[in-house]
Amino acid sequence: MPDPHGFMRYDRELPARRPVPVRILDWKEVYPPAAPQLVREQATRCMDCGIPFCHDGCPLGNRIPDWNDSARLGDWEHAAESLYATNNFPEFTGRLCPAPCEAACVLGFAGAEPVTIKQIEVSIADRATYEPQPASVRSGKSVGVVGSGPAGLAAAQQLARAGHDVVVYERDDAVGGLLRYGIPDFKLEKHHIDRRVVQLAAEGVVFKTGVNVTSLDALRHDAVLLATGALRARDVDTPGRSLSGIHLAMDHLVQANRFVAVGQAPAISAEGKHVVIIGGGDTGADCLGVAHRQGALSVTQLDRYPLPPSARAEERDPWPVWPWILRSYAAHEEGGDRVFAVAVQEFVGTEGKLTAIRIADVVVENRVAVPVPGTEREIPADLVLLAVGFEGTEFGDIPVSPRGTIDCDEDWQTTRPGVFTAGDAHRGASLIVWAIAEGRAAAASIHAYLGGSGSLPSPVSPASRALAVI
Repeated sequence: MPDPHGFMRYDRELPARRPVPVRILDWKEVYPPAAPQLVREQATRCMDCGIPFCHDGCPLGNRIPDWNDSARLGDWEHAAESLYATNNFPEFTGRLCPAPCEAACVLGFAGAEPVTIKQIEVSIADRATYEPQPASVRSGKSVGVVGSGPAGLAAAQQLARAGHDVVVYERDDAVGGLLRYGIPDFKLEKHHIDRRVVQLAAEGVVFKTGVNVTSLDALRHDAVLLATGALRARDVDTPGRSLSGIHLAMDHLVQANRFVAVGQAPAISAEGKHVVIIGGGDTGADCLGVAHRQGALSVTQLDRYPLPPSARAEERDPWPVWPWILRSYAAHEEGGDRVFAVAVQEFVGTEGKLTAIRIADVVVENRVAVPVPGTEREIPADLVLLAVGFEGTEFGDIPVSPRGTIDCDEDWQTTRPGVFTAGDAHRGASLIVWAIAEGRAAAASIHAYLGGSGSLPSPVSPASRALAVI
């Protein structure tokens, strides 16, 4: 039985990050492994609530109190079993998910600090083994998965373990999708992906990299899953956009990741430059960390929305919904400035080259940034990175919604029979836990479509949404 007084005996505590002066000299992960005693103490804070709202905060429906209690007792094997029962890749989510489960932790209802669910999760995952689980009986059915991000990989593993022949098509030269070339190594070192690829291959999944599927007619499978992500980046039409030195954030991140992977020198580098990042989200923070490691002279991150509160505002975001608060990532403690409630009015340059940007304070009304008269000023800029979101999938062989995403029926099937979709391609740019959850759910529908025996876990439906105030 969990310790009902654990949250009173121990305060919330995370392992210390690697020192800033050290970590900006390399690309290794910011967090070192947590000491076993710290993990056990933090797991002891979980009360195993009568109604654990952390289950509802996580679309995967993770059995959080179960593996917390096992971690508390040091039973890492049972903790891993509980973890893998709902999540194919906890070593990814434990590093990359912003943890809506923690926002829904019942301790937060009483104003206490939530359990460090994310840190406990990754600590369990890093102690677990990746034993292949190949199917004992083959179905004789073939499934093609287009895209090897978290949704595609989750679906591929579920279907392979159910006995289907699975081929994953990836247009890049290595498996992982956004995890491989979109997420910097200081957040996710790529050996974690490589270990999973070895496991999936041992379970029968075939990977074909360097294959850009542009037509479904080219595929010969009994079913196809489109898990192509939503990487069509949003651009701006601000005056001066044509000046050299202005780039989409993902172009910068991909080149930085390729440099770490194979030593390919990036054409877009922050070295010796005044960098301005437009966008206050995760992608912007990733660019910030990369700019520090590339040796930027200065980095300024702009956000058109006002400075969020430091704590949950109950009247706006009552527990257990995901709150709008100021979120600072490891990259923010490494340097740089954050400026809120501003927008770029013009990119300024000479002889076709960017030299500065003109900004102004703004008030956002109905998602439109209205400039405040008399607040215009210039800041130096040699490199501008646009991290202002994504507009949908880049796959063009099937009709898309006005949001640029692929619609589907309740069984995850698109308008084309036998073709399914999941992850960001269906949902739009979202969290990794939603991608894995949708990949698992789509796999369950594909398994049923192929006449597979029994059923696979299906944690969400296409209409599922995050916890929200109605």
